[in-house]
Amino acid sequence: MSVVIVDTSCANLSSVKFAIERLGVNPVISADASVIAAAERVILPGVGTAKAAMRNLQQLDLVTTLRQLQQPVLGICLGMQLLTESSEEGNVDCLGVIPTRTIAMQTTDPQQQGQPLLYPLPHMGWNTIEVNPANPLLKNLRDPAYCYFVHSFAVATDRYTLATTRYGNTSFASMIGHGNFFGAQFHPERSGKVGATILKNFMELTDADTRA
Repeated sequence: MSVVIVDTSCANLSSVKFAIERLGVNPVISADASVIAAAERVILPGVGTAKAAMRNLQQLDLVTTLRQLQQPVLGICLGMQLLTESSEEGNVDCLGVIPTRTIAMQTTDPQQQGQPLLYPLPHMGWNTIEVNPANPLLKNLRDPAYCYFVHSFAVATDRYTLATTRYGNTSFASMIGHGNFFGAQFHPERSGKVGATILKNFMELTDADTRA
């Protein structure tokens, strides 16, 4: 299977590459539009800000290519947020392939202004994701499924939510999906056996799984 990890110039690509290699697949890291379009699976990682990442994709002339992909695509962390319509982080338009938005996380009651954060941001470390057996990326997993997070912005739960996570008084979408585009707010490459299972499931997605 041909797998391309998109070189967004704003991600730790090595850890993602090693995680895929542990599944017996040799991925290619590339920013070449033709290589990305020809791959059977595409992974869009990201670290940093949405504004900087979208600027990088525009400079690499990859925005149209990514929007038009028909094969399964997995966005990781910031890469998931880039799949949405827009992000409050820099008030930037994103790829828009999943019709939802990325917003700033709230971890305290907004009426308690001036009070210290009960749950600090960024949300960093291990937390659980809801295991929904209807999500093809979560098959063969059981509750509680712990994954590793690092983020201060998130996607609110809506019809495109595939899994949820709670942090403080906030629930957010820890996985989203629409058609052939999927996103994980956490880092599956850093989430042990749970993350490895999710990546394996991504490799094994069928055409039926990408029609929802």
